[in-house]
Amino acid sequence: SSTSSHTHTGRRGFHFSSLRGTVQPELSKKLYRLIKSENNLISAHETAAKERVSIATQLSEWGEQTGDEAISDISDKVGVVLSELGEQEDNYAHALDDSRGTLKTIRNTEKSVQPSRDGKAKIADEIAKLKSKEPESTRLVVLEQELVRAEAENLVAEAQLTNITRQKLKEAYQAEFLATIERAEKQTMLARHGLRLLQLLDDTPVVPGDVRPQYQHAGQARQILNDAEDDLREWRPETGANVGDNATDVGGSTSSNATPVQSPRVNNGGGYSGSEGNGGGVSRIAGGGGQGLGQQVQGTTTASTTNAAPGVVV
Repeated sequence: SSTSSHTHTGRRGFHFSSLRGTVQPELSKKLYRLIKSENNLISAHETAAKERVSIATQLSEWGEQTGDEAISDISDKVGVVLSELGEQEDNYAHALDDSRGTLKTIRNTEKSVQPSRDGKAKIADEIAKLKSKEPESTRLVVLEQELVRAEAENLVAEAQLTNITRQKLKEAYQAEFLATIERAEKQTMLARHGLRLLQLLDDTPVVPGDVRPQYQHAGQARQILNDAEDDLREWRPETGANVGDNATDVGGSTSSNATPVQSPRVNNGGGYSGSEGNGGGVSRIAGGGGQGLGQQVQGTTTASTTNAAPGVVV
Protein backbone atom coordinates (compact mmCIF):
# COMPACT_ATOMS: atom_id res chain seq x y z
CA SER A 1 0.00 0.00 0.00
CA SER A 2 1.02 3.64 -0.32
CA THR A 3 1.19 3.91 3.47
CA SER A 4 3.61 1.05 3.82
CA SER A 5 5.79 2.34 0.99
CA HIS A 6 6.11 5.69 2.76
CA THR A 7 6.98 3.86 5.94
CA HIS A 8 9.77 1.88 4.31
CA THR A 9 11.23 4.66 2.19
CA GLY A 10 10.86 7.41 4.77
CA ARG A 11 9.35 9.75 2.17
CA ARG A 12 6.80 12.29 3.27
CA GLY A 13 3.56 12.58 1.34
CA PHE A 14 3.10 15.67 -0.81
CA HIS A 15 0.15 17.92 -0.04
CA PHE A 16 -0.99 21.45 -0.79
CA SER A 17 -0.03 22.81 2.62
CA SER A 18 3.58 21.78 1.99
CA LEU A 19 3.41 23.61 -1.34
CA ARG A 20 2.13 26.76 0.35
CA GLY A 21 5.06 26.57 2.75
CA THR A 22 7.56 26.67 -0.11
CA VAL A 23 6.03 29.65 -1.91
CA GLN A 24 5.68 32.01 1.05
CA PRO A 25 7.31 35.42 0.46
CA GLU A 26 10.52 35.87 2.43
CA LEU A 27 8.90 38.51 4.62
CA SER A 28 6.15 36.19 5.88
CA LYS A 29 8.01 32.85 6.10
CA LYS A 30 8.87 32.99 9.80
CA LEU A 31 5.38 33.95 10.89
CA TYR A 32 3.93 31.30 8.58
CA ARG A 33 5.98 28.66 10.41
CA LEU A 34 4.98 30.05 13.80
CA ILE A 35 1.28 29.92 12.91
CA LYS A 36 1.70 26.34 11.71
CA SER A 37 3.37 25.39 15.00
CA GLU A 38 0.50 27.03 16.89
CA ASN A 39 -1.86 24.68 15.09
CA ASN A 40 0.06 21.71 16.52
CA LEU A 41 -0.22 23.21 20.00
CA ILE A 42 -3.98 23.67 19.61
CA SER A 43 -4.40 20.05 18.51
CA ALA A 44 -2.49 18.89 21.59
CA HIS A 45 -4.81 20.79 23.93
CA GLU A 46 -7.88 19.47 22.10
CA THR A 47 -6.57 15.92 22.46
CA ALA A 48 -5.88 16.49 26.17
CA ALA A 49 -9.45 17.75 26.62
CA LYS A 50 -10.96 14.69 24.94
CA GLU A 51 -8.80 12.33 26.97
CA ARG A 52 -9.78 14.07 30.21
CA VAL A 53 -13.49 13.67 29.45
CA SER A 54 -12.97 10.03 28.45
CA ILE A 55 -11.12 9.31 31.71
CA ALA A 56 -13.94 10.97 33.66
CA THR A 57 -16.47 8.64 32.02
CA GLN A 58 -14.34 5.59 32.74
CA LEU A 59 -13.88 6.58 36.39
CA SER A 60 -17.60 7.04 36.88
CA GLU A 61 -18.46 3.72 35.23
CA TRP A 62 -15.83 1.90 37.27
CA GLY A 63 -17.15 3.40 40.52
CA GLU A 64 -20.66 2.24 39.71
CA GLN A 65 -19.61 -1.36 39.21
CA THR A 66 -17.76 -1.55 42.57
CA GLY A 67 -21.08 -1.93 44.38
CA ASP A 68 -19.82 0.45 47.08
CA GLU A 69 -22.31 3.29 47.53
CA ALA A 70 -19.70 5.78 48.73
CA ILE A 71 -17.19 5.00 45.98
CA SER A 72 -19.96 5.02 43.38
CA ASP A 73 -21.18 8.46 44.40
CA ILE A 74 -17.79 10.09 44.92
CA SER A 75 -16.31 8.67 41.71
CA ASP A 76 -19.34 9.94 39.79
CA LYS A 77 -19.03 13.42 41.27
CA VAL A 78 -15.25 13.49 40.77
CA GLY A 79 -15.94 12.43 37.19
CA VAL A 80 -18.14 15.50 36.80
CA VAL A 81 -15.28 17.72 37.97
CA LEU A 82 -12.81 15.98 35.65
CA SER A 83 -15.20 16.43 32.72
CA GLU A 84 -15.40 20.14 33.39
CA LEU A 85 -11.60 20.32 33.59
CA GLY A 86 -11.62 18.82 30.11
CA GLU A 87 -14.18 21.36 28.93
CA GLN A 88 -11.98 24.20 30.18
CA GLU A 89 -9.04 22.71 28.27
CA ASP A 90 -11.14 22.61 25.11
CA ASN A 91 -12.23 26.22 25.63
CA TYR A 92 -8.56 27.15 25.96
CA ALA A 93 -7.78 25.42 22.67
CA HIS A 94 -10.50 27.50 20.97
CA ALA A 95 -9.03 30.67 22.47
CA LEU A 96 -5.60 29.75 21.12
CA ASP A 97 -7.14 29.22 17.71
CA ASP A 98 -8.69 32.70 17.83
CA SER A 99 -5.30 34.17 18.80
CA ARG A 100 -3.71 32.26 15.92
CA GLY A 101 -6.27 33.76 13.55
CA THR A 102 -5.26 37.24 14.66
CA LEU A 103 -1.61 36.50 13.85
CA LYS A 104 -2.69 35.54 10.33
CA THR A 105 -3.68 39.17 9.77
CA ILE A 106 -0.05 40.18 10.27
CA ARG A 107 1.15 37.39 8.00
CA ASN A 108 -1.26 38.39 5.23
CA THR A 109 -0.17 42.01 5.49
CA GLU A 110 3.48 40.94 5.28
CA LYS A 111 2.66 39.00 2.12
CA SER A 112 0.99 42.06 0.59
CA VAL A 113 3.97 44.31 1.39
CA GLN A 114 6.58 42.02 -0.15
CA PRO A 115 5.74 42.91 -3.81
CA SER A 116 6.05 46.60 -2.96
CA ARG A 117 9.52 46.06 -1.52
CA ASP A 118 10.54 43.88 -4.43
CA GLY A 119 9.26 46.41 -6.99
CA LYS A 120 11.18 49.28 -5.42
CA ALA A 121 14.38 47.22 -5.19
CA LYS A 122 14.05 46.10 -8.82
CA ILE A 123 13.77 49.65 -10.12
CA ALA A 124 16.70 50.78 -7.97
CA ASP A 125 18.82 47.93 -9.38
CA GLU A 126 17.89 48.90 -12.94
CA ILE A 127 18.92 52.49 -12.31
CA ALA A 128 22.25 51.41 -10.81
CA LYS A 129 23.03 49.15 -13.77
CA LEU A 130 22.04 51.78 -16.33
CA LYS A 131 24.16 54.45 -14.66
CA SER A 132 27.22 52.21 -14.87
CA LYS A 133 26.65 51.27 -18.52
CA GLU A 134 24.82 54.26 -20.05
CA PRO A 135 25.03 57.24 -17.69
CA GLU A 136 23.60 59.57 -20.34
CA SER A 137 20.60 57.36 -21.17
CA THR A 138 17.25 59.16 -21.34
CA ARG A 139 15.63 56.12 -19.75
CA LEU A 140 17.21 57.11 -16.43
CA VAL A 141 14.74 59.94 -16.06
CA VAL A 142 11.80 57.58 -16.59
CA LEU A 143 13.18 55.03 -14.14
CA GLU A 144 13.85 57.66 -11.49
CA GLN A 145 10.25 58.85 -11.78
CA GLU A 146 9.07 55.25 -11.43
CA LEU A 147 11.30 54.86 -8.37
CA VAL A 148 9.74 57.92 -6.75
CA ARG A 149 6.26 56.45 -7.27
CA ALA A 150 7.39 53.01 -6.04
CA GLU A 151 8.95 54.52 -2.93
CA ALA A 152 5.76 56.45 -2.18
CA GLU A 153 3.63 53.31 -2.56
CA ASN A 154 6.05 51.33 -0.40
CA LEU A 155 6.02 54.04 2.25
CA VAL A 156 2.25 53.64 2.60
CA ALA A 157 2.52 49.83 2.65
CA GLU A 158 5.27 49.86 5.29
CA ALA A 159 3.28 52.22 7.50
CA GLN A 160 0.26 49.93 7.24
CA LEU A 161 2.44 46.93 8.10
CA THR A 162 3.93 48.46 11.22
CA ASN A 163 0.52 49.66 12.42
CA ILE A 164 -1.17 46.32 11.87
CA THR A 165 1.77 44.36 13.31
CA ARG A 166 1.75 46.29 16.57
CA GLN A 167 -2.02 46.21 16.91
CA LYS A 168 -2.53 42.56 16.06
CA LEU A 169 0.51 41.28 17.97
CA LYS A 170 -0.79 42.96 21.09
CA GLU A 171 -4.33 41.75 20.44
CA ALA A 172 -3.30 38.14 19.77
CA TYR A 173 -1.20 37.67 22.87
CA GLN A 174 -3.49 39.63 25.17
CA ALA A 175 -6.22 37.19 24.17
CA GLU A 176 -3.90 34.21 24.73
CA PHE A 177 -2.71 35.41 28.14
CA LEU A 178 -6.25 36.21 29.29
CA ALA A 179 -7.36 32.76 28.15
CA THR A 180 -4.45 31.24 30.06
CA ILE A 181 -5.48 33.10 33.20
CA GLU A 182 -9.12 32.02 32.75
CA ARG A 183 -8.17 28.38 32.25
CA ALA A 184 -5.80 28.39 35.22
CA GLU A 185 -8.22 30.08 37.61
CA LYS A 186 -11.21 27.96 36.62
CA GLN A 187 -9.26 24.71 36.73
CA THR A 188 -7.85 25.69 40.13
CA MET A 189 -11.39 26.29 41.41
CA LEU A 190 -12.51 22.94 40.07
CA ALA A 191 -9.51 21.14 41.58
CA ARG A 192 -10.27 22.60 45.02
CA HIS A 193 -13.86 21.38 44.81
CA GLY A 194 -12.54 17.99 43.72
CA LEU A 195 -10.44 17.86 46.89
CA ARG A 196 -13.54 18.70 48.91
CA LEU A 197 -15.34 15.75 47.34
CA LEU A 198 -12.51 13.38 48.26
CA GLN A 199 -12.75 14.51 51.89
CA LEU A 200 -16.23 12.95 52.00
CA LEU A 201 -14.83 9.47 51.33
CA ASP A 202 -14.04 7.63 54.57
CA ASP A 203 -10.79 5.76 54.03
CA THR A 204 -10.38 4.60 57.63
CA PRO A 205 -9.11 0.99 57.52
CA VAL A 206 -11.55 -1.68 58.69
CA VAL A 207 -10.68 -5.09 60.06
CA PRO A 208 -12.18 -8.24 58.52
CA GLY A 209 -15.76 -8.71 59.63
CA ASP A 210 -16.38 -5.05 60.43
CA VAL A 211 -19.02 -3.11 58.49
CA ARG A 212 -18.38 0.45 57.41
CA PRO A 213 -20.84 3.10 58.54
CA GLN A 214 -23.49 3.87 55.91
CA TYR A 215 -22.53 6.58 53.44
CA GLN A 216 -24.36 9.77 54.40
CA HIS A 217 -22.67 12.49 52.37
CA ALA A 218 -24.71 12.40 49.16
CA GLY A 219 -26.26 15.78 49.92
CA GLN A 220 -22.91 17.35 50.69
CA ALA A 221 -21.46 15.99 47.47
CA ARG A 222 -24.32 17.51 45.49
CA GLN A 223 -23.76 20.83 47.23
CA ILE A 224 -20.06 20.80 46.32
CA LEU A 225 -20.99 20.47 42.65
CA ASN A 226 -23.48 23.31 43.10
CA ASP A 227 -20.67 25.40 44.59
CA ALA A 228 -18.40 24.54 41.67
CA GLU A 229 -21.08 25.57 39.20
CA ASP A 230 -21.67 28.84 41.04
CA ASP A 231 -17.96 29.62 41.08
CA LEU A 232 -17.66 29.04 37.33
CA ARG A 233 -20.72 31.15 36.62
CA GLU A 234 -19.57 34.02 38.82
CA TRP A 235 -15.99 34.05 37.53
CA ARG A 236 -15.05 37.30 35.86
CA PRO A 237 -11.87 38.27 33.98
CA GLU A 238 -9.56 40.55 35.89
CA THR A 239 -9.44 44.10 34.59
CA GLY A 240 -7.27 47.09 35.40
CA ALA A 241 -3.82 48.46 34.79
CA ASN A 242 -2.13 45.23 35.81
CA VAL A 243 -3.49 43.43 32.76
CA GLY A 244 -2.96 46.25 30.26
CA ASP A 245 -4.96 49.24 29.11
CA ASN A 246 -6.88 47.22 26.53
CA ALA A 247 -7.39 44.09 28.61
CA THR A 248 -11.01 44.98 29.28
CA ASP A 249 -11.68 45.23 25.55
CA VAL A 250 -10.10 41.85 24.89
CA GLY A 251 -11.55 40.04 27.87
CA GLY A 252 -14.80 41.82 28.50
CA SER A 253 -16.33 42.15 25.06
CA THR A 254 -16.10 38.49 24.19
CA SER A 255 -18.47 35.64 24.67
CA SER A 256 -18.21 32.43 26.64
CA ASN A 257 -19.61 29.08 25.61
CA ALA A 258 -19.65 27.68 29.12
CA THR A 259 -21.49 24.37 29.07
CA PRO A 260 -23.08 22.66 32.06
CA VAL A 261 -20.96 19.62 32.82
CA GLN A 262 -22.69 16.30 32.48
CA SER A 263 -22.32 13.40 34.84
CA PRO A 264 -19.97 11.15 32.85
CA ARG A 265 -22.00 8.06 33.60
CA VAL A 266 -23.93 7.03 30.50
CA ASN A 267 -27.31 5.44 31.03
CA ASN A 268 -29.24 3.07 28.79
CA GLY A 269 -30.97 5.95 27.09
CA GLY A 270 -27.72 7.35 25.81
CA GLY A 271 -27.85 10.35 28.15
CA TYR A 272 -26.24 10.97 31.51
CA SER A 273 -27.45 10.00 34.95
CA GLY A 274 -26.24 10.11 38.52
CA SER A 275 -25.91 7.46 41.19
CA GLU A 276 -28.02 8.92 43.98
CA GLY A 277 -31.07 6.75 43.45
CA ASN A 278 -34.65 7.94 42.95
CA GLY A 279 -33.75 8.90 39.40
CA GLY A 280 -31.97 12.03 40.66
CA GLY A 281 -28.25 11.79 41.03
CA VAL A 282 -26.14 14.59 39.73
CA SER A 283 -28.77 15.32 37.12
CA ARG A 284 -30.83 17.15 39.75
CA ILE A 285 -28.18 19.05 41.69
CA ALA A 286 -28.93 22.47 40.22
CA GLY A 287 -32.27 22.60 41.97
CA GLY A 288 -35.41 24.30 40.76
CA GLY A 289 -35.30 22.54 37.42
CA GLY A 290 -32.25 24.56 36.35
CA GLN A 291 -29.52 23.32 34.09
CA GLY A 292 -26.58 22.68 36.37
CA LEU A 293 -23.39 20.72 36.54
CA GLY A 294 -24.27 17.17 35.67
CA GLN A 295 -27.70 17.91 34.21
CA GLN A 296 -29.23 14.81 32.65
CA VAL A 297 -29.83 15.05 28.91
CA GLN A 298 -30.77 12.47 26.35
CA GLY A 299 -27.92 11.80 23.97
CA THR A 300 -26.43 15.32 23.73
CA THR A 301 -25.21 18.10 25.98
CA THR A 302 -27.23 21.32 25.90
CA ALA A 303 -25.14 24.46 26.35
CA SER A 304 -26.45 27.02 28.82
CA THR A 305 -25.55 30.56 27.86
CA THR A 306 -27.98 32.42 30.13
CA ASN A 307 -25.55 32.75 33.02
CA ALA A 308 -22.35 32.13 31.11
CA ALA A 309 -19.36 33.88 32.61
CA PRO A 310 -17.86 36.45 30.27
CA GLY A 311 -14.26 35.91 29.34
CA VAL A 312 -11.92 35.38 26.45
CA VAL A 313 -13.41 34.09 23.22
CA VAL A 314 -13.29 30.35 23.26
